[in-house]
Amino acid sequence: MSILVLVVLGLVQGLCEFLPISSSGHLVLLSKLFGIEDSLFVSIILHVATLLALVVVMRKEIWHLIKHPFSKEAMTIVVATIVTCLIACILMPFITASFEGLFLPIAFLASAVLLFLAEKLSKKEGDVDFKKAGIMGLAQGLAIFPGLSRSGTTISAGLMSGAGKENSAKFSFLISLPVIMGSLLLEIVKVVVLKEPISVNWLGLGIAFVVAFVVGALTINYMLKLTKRLKFKFFAIYLVIIAIISAFLLW
Repeated sequence: MSILVLVVLGLVQGLCEFLPISSSGHLVLLSKLFGIEDSLFVSIILHVATLLALVVVMRKEIWHLIKHPFSKEAMTIVVATIVTCLIACILMPFITASFEGLFLPIAFLASAVLLFLAEKLSKKEGDVDFKKAGIMGLAQGLAIFPGLSRSGTTISAGLMSGAGKENSAKFSFLISLPVIMGSLLLEIVKVVVLKEPISVNWLGLGIAFVVAFVVGALTINYMLKLTKRLKFKFFAIYLVIIAIISAFLLW
């Protein structure tokens, strides 16, 4: 795996993780095109880079949650995470197989449909309560499959349940923290405990990590500042196009 290819993957991860277009889906598609092995491992490592970017950009919000672990906002994140974990455990047998890419076009298309519906069915903006947190946690659990945008699916769920664009985007970013950390721990167990072999260019992966971190931080700032003015239909149109392209390439 060349350094250039890994840098491209890092750039794509940084751009796509916080835009509603599925970073994991794009990584799987590129991994198939470039013939990359251990794409799941590479995907998780690059997700950690954007996780760190999120921690840096939203450090004030995260620190507030740490200082007030039993506040309503913190508890809504706990509720969402529990629901996500339950769904992920149920779907676990299908997750690894999904990284083969056969269902990628369908998942991209599903993300597009969700964004279209979110624009049409979004309700008056309100706070994220426990019910909305559970719905967004459910959406996040389903979005574990590549091609189903995690941010797009959770923000769409928030919009349709009445959380509004700004609150949905902020909550979507915050509930990604425990999920990505959990994925990293599982991958560490595979590598260290189960001694699964990993074949990757570590220097290239390190550079890609930095690229994903920097680009991810810039993208988060963009999304948080412009969320209210964003038109998700444009992202939906892009997803329809990428679904068609991926269908031609993978089927």
